[in-house]
Amino acid sequence: MKSVASNKKAFFDYKILDDLEAGLVLTGPEIKAIRAKQVNITGSYVKPFADESGNNELWWVGSHFAIDGDESRSKKLLLNKIEIERLVGKLTGKGLTILPLELYLSRGRAKLKIGLGSRKNQADKREELRRRDIDRDIDRQVTDRRAPTERGQASR
Repeated sequence: MKSVASNKKAFFDYKILDDLEAGLVLTGPEIKAIRAKQVNITGSYVKPFADESGNNELWWVGSHFAIDGDESRSKKLLLNKIEIERLVGKLTGKGLTILPLELYLSRGRAKLKIGLGSRKNQADKREELRRRDIDRDIDRQVTDRRAPTERGQASR
C-alpha cells in the first residue's frame, strides 16, 4: 500500500466514527496524476446520489487532480450495495458527513479510505490541542531525566 495523499484536516475538524475502503472510477490522466502524487483531497467530500433505478451511489466531489481538462470532476466510488445503504442510513438526520481520509495505491489500483464523521466544535479542538501539548511536555521531561549514558554520552 503506497500512500498518495492524506486529509489531515479531516482528523482535526471531525471526529471519525467509522471508515471504509472504496475503489474509484478514474480516467487515464487521473490515474497518472495519482501515480505522480499530484492530487489534493483536502476540502473534498463524498455525497450520495440516487441513480435512475433508485439505487444510491456515492460520488467523491471537490478533489483536485493536476491534469489538463476537468481537474475537479466528480468520481464515482465503488462499494457494495450493503455498504452504501449502511452509510446512507447513518447519514440521514444526524449531522454526519462522509469524508475522504486517504488516497493510496493497493496492488496497482487506486483506493480511497473514507470515513463517517461528525464535526467537532471549537471547545473539542482546543481540548485536543491542550491534551497534545501536555503529552508532548511529559515526553520531553521523561527524555530529559534519562541518564547521560542512555543518551549516548560517555560517562565520566
